[in-house]
Amino acid sequence: MIIYIDGKYVPQEEAKVSVFDHGFLYGDGVFEGIRAYNGRVFRLKEHLDRLYDSAKTIDLHPPLSKDDMAEVICEVLRKNKLDNAYIRPIISRGVGDLGLDPRKCPKPSVIVIATSWGAMYGDLYNKGLKAVTVSVRRNPAESMPPNVKSLNYLNNILAKIEANYKGGDEAIFFDTNGYISEGSGDNLYIVKNGEIITPPTLNNLRGITRMVLLEIAKSLGITVREANLGYYDIYSADEMICTGTAAEVAPITWVDGRVIGNGKPGPVTRQLMAAFKAVTEKEGTPIRK
Repeated sequence: MIIYIDGKYVPQEEAKVSVFDHGFLYGDGVFEGIRAYNGRVFRLKEHLDRLYDSAKTIDLHPPLSKDDMAEVICEVLRKNKLDNAYIRPIISRGVGDLGLDPRKCPKPSVIVIATSWGAMYGDLYNKGLKAVTVSVRRNPAESMPPNVKSLNYLNNILAKIEANYKGGDEAIFFDTNGYISEGSGDNLYIVKNGEIITPPTLNNLRGITRMVLLEIAKSLGITVREANLGYYDIYSADEMICTGTAAEVAPITWVDGRVIGNGKPGPVTRQLMAAFKAVTEKEGTPIRK
């Protein structure tokens, strides 16, 4: 595997960061998860816009322009001979000292990793995921905005740990106000009476796949609205869906022991899954010009 790190394309075993890098010491940095399908990078502009917005929010100044970052991403894919891949661009605060002050980190570090990637949930796309609500709450927007895709994912990991112990394939976060937020790594939706309802994005990540799903739903004439959701809404839903770059579009058919709908991926979910697959097969930035 060839990895880009600070201007060089190096073999995996040579891709190393300093123990004084604030990304390693404090989770001080931002990242993206991006997919390539059939020789094209899907929604590259939108992912880079979010990456650079995250960096701006934490006052981190990337050493590469968006255009340069896009070229690096494509070059990593070319060097690894990948047409279908998961891509992880990272911008770290860089090397500093053991103190917190980001001013002691004069040069941010950029890393881009790309690897082959299949269906994240395997045969569960046909059967449906099991999800569990967890006791750990999503970081409140006034403390650490969930829309900053930062290197500090401990909040998400704590939710995933709890889901693992409870036998869930995915966790369902609530925010500190008692509303549904998101999964440990994806956005959430319910379907009720043919309508898609999803939480507002103040308390969860503005997912790129979420954006695509809402576009698809509109094109299919499916009503979508944002609303605060609670236990009642998910337990009584006709269908439940999660989306993310890694997860794509996946059905949830069981939550906290309750069967959602008839316990199988519902008609709206199946329609969205098929449409999303069709979109990814024809859209994207070409890897090879």
